[in-house]
Amino acid sequence: MKLVKPKLSFWQILNMNVGFFGIQYSFGLQQSAVTPIYDFLGASPDQIPILHLAGPVTGLVVQPLIGALSDKTWSPKFGRRKPFFLIGAILCSLTLLAFPYSSSLWMAAGLLWILDAGNNTAMEPYRALIADNLDETQQPLGFQMQSFFTGLGQVLANVSLFVFPLIFIGKTGSLPTWVYASFFLGAFCSIASILWSISKTKEIPPTEEELVKIREKKSVFEPILEIFSAIKDMPKVMWQLALVYLFQWYALFCYWQNSSKSVALSVWKATPENTEAYSEAVGWTGLVNGWYNVVTFLVAFALVGFAKKFSAKKVHAFCLIIAALGFLAFPHIENKNLLFFAITGFGIGWASMMGIPYLMVVADIPKERYGVYMGIINMMIVIPMILQTLSFGFILKNFLNNDPRNAITFAGVLLVISALCTLFIKSKKVG
Repeated sequence: MKLVKPKLSFWQILNMNVGFFGIQYSFGLQQSAVTPIYDFLGASPDQIPILHLAGPVTGLVVQPLIGALSDKTWSPKFGRRKPFFLIGAILCSLTLLAFPYSSSLWMAAGLLWILDAGNNTAMEPYRALIADNLDETQQPLGFQMQSFFTGLGQVLANVSLFVFPLIFIGKTGSLPTWVYASFFLGAFCSIASILWSISKTKEIPPTEEELVKIREKKSVFEPILEIFSAIKDMPKVMWQLALVYLFQWYALFCYWQNSSKSVALSVWKATPENTEAYSEAVGWTGLVNGWYNVVTFLVAFALVGFAKKFSAKKVHAFCLIIAALGFLAFPHIENKNLLFFAITGFGIGWASMMGIPYLMVVADIPKERYGVYMGIINMMIVIPMILQTLSFGFILKNFLNNDPRNAITFAGVLLVISALCTLFIKSKKVG
């Protein structure tokens, strides 16, 4: 007998996803604050890429593993997914509290690995929770609610990095005092938002058949074996999405790594050696990147209606094209204010990336494997990031004239290819 899921109100779905805000606030700090911290602690430019391997590598390992474990977990008191939210949030909060006390480069790098592990532990079950608790008609709103909180969390993280240096002057230990304020606020947001969602959300109990499978005695290697089994049985639509993600996420890493240097060259005609002008460019790029996250949470809900009307794949392909056009224009803009118009396209694309692709595959995923497959989708995200980290230096040097502006153009071309690949996806209709 098919389980009939109860209809939830808008506010119940919002409360379910509040914890995603804290997770994304933490990710916002990682994107915008960790590289400056590495610089303050004496990292050389060539060390920066390898120091950022923590994110994609922990995502590759932790998310599918946690997904498989959460599929096989049930507690009448704590639920299936919620225990992992809580464990991840506690780990994140403790690490964010410790991060500003980093006295050396490798201490900061080690804490980043722990922080990423905590973030991934908390984030992966969130995708599965939407699939667990919402029926097909409400899943689009659930996934796009996560896009909304992605934008909101990362915007506020960037705002804290802009405002706190104006309030908290000077240094404390090895780092500027504003670092302490931003990371302490992140620690509070991480645990407080997760606790809010846990207290406001009830999970749907497994069926008797699922409970029998959960209670079966398993090998300690069962979660790892489950990941390989799930990959072997993976629906065709997920392989199609993997091709989309290969170009999409490779492109995004190209943008994030080169946006400040591109702006410095196109607007300020400056390189990192021109410290004052380059610092101004970095600050302005922070505002520009904050703006695309504002766009993300403003348009996230509108994409739900478009996905229902025109199909998820058409909406995602269109959003990728809009983002690509923004990237293609970005390195040619010499007026710093016009950068906000170009990056608006990426904000629209980012809103789609955070939710719409899940709608293309969720109907093809067996519900008893929601967790592990959501983790595998994250593997599709981080593998292109790892490939980019290992290969793009060679591409930039030998084919793109070591020019960060060309790197942004390259990212735009990859997004166009990603959009074309999206149109070939064939999935069941959701909602």
